Amino acid sequence: MIQNERIIDEYYKMLVEKNSKYEGIFFVGVKTTGIFCRPTCPAKKPKKENCEFFQTAKEATLASYRPCKRCQPLNTPTSLSPEVKKLVEAIEENPQKKWSDRDFDELSMSANTARRQFKKQFGMTFIEYARSRRMGMAFQHIRNGKPLIESQLDSGFESGNGFRDAFTRVMGTVPKRKDQVRLLTAKWIETKLGSMVAIADEQALFLLEFVDRRGLETEIEKMRKKFSAAIIPGSNEVLEQLEEELALYFEGKRMTFETPISMELGSDFQKEVWALLRGIQPGETISYKDLAIQKGNPNAFRAVARANGANQISILIPCHRVINTNGELGGYGGGIHRKAWLLQLEKKMRDE
Repeated sequence: MIQNERIIDEYYKMLVEKNSKYEGIFFVGVKTTGIFCRPTCPAKKPKKENCEFFQTAKEATLASYRPCKRCQPLNTPTSLSPEVKKLVEAIEENPQKKWSDRDFDELSMSANTARRQFKKQFGMTFIEYARSRRMGMAFQHIRNGKPLIESQLDSGFESGNGFRDAFTRVMGTVPKRKDQVRLLTAKWIETKLGSMVAIADEQALFLLEFVDRRGLETEIEKMRKKFSAAIIPGSNEVLEQLEEELALYFEGKRMTFETPISMELGSDFQKEVWALLRGIQPGETISYKDLAIQKGNPNAFRAVARANGANQISILIPCHRVINTNGELGGYGGGIHRKAWLLQLEKKMRDE
């Protein structure tokens, strides 16, 4: 989500003017309706305070918005192919569905062809969009902290079954009583680099990820299974402390974190690597090879890199501080642009 006030002012002006030059530059989510639109949408323009701006349709769907039926933000100025049009309609008819290759067969189309055309048309694959819709519906409850029935209706479900299915696919069974299962609490946190989701119990933080991270749904599912837990929206002392510390960090006013974290989800090897990551000082970087040397096995740099990628607590376990031996940034689950931004922020704080 775009948070720069100058850019927001510019985009809102272009939205009011229905400026076609901004087609593809941004999408607008309307809080009061739960839909997202293209800049030239003919609908009545919302108030500025009810708008959220996104660079991609994927970001808008992950933020729990569904596409506008009037301006059809998933459609480009060129015509949709019959296959892609059928896929878009299929998702919107059943947004909580988790798709498989067999489902493409039932639509009488090639899965590879459909995915390729969807990617060309929208800049993301069909599976990515379907996942974003499903994740966005589940995250809406976390994001707004509303009663489940309100989130259900806001998501366009007259019946609670579809919404509950989507929520349960990502977050686990919604318990009627708190003593039925182990509960973890999830909180939606806005940052300068985009929305994040944090999951914690009353003692420690288990997950902190950007909501558009690839594989996030799988990470959450593994967590639920390992702990036999359900995840409910809300807050607790751990999450409140985290949110306060993150706000100061992103403002360049805090370099370290005191929020308690849990590394229960890792193997013994991963835990050792994550502990080494926490020893890297803000503003400093280290290569995967040097990290392997610290681990005591110079040849284990690939295993170290895999452990680095398996980290589920972004920023607090600073995997963004590990770079390639040649000085290039290397990979990062949250995206290379975020990695570069975080390193620049920390270097600036260190040098001040």
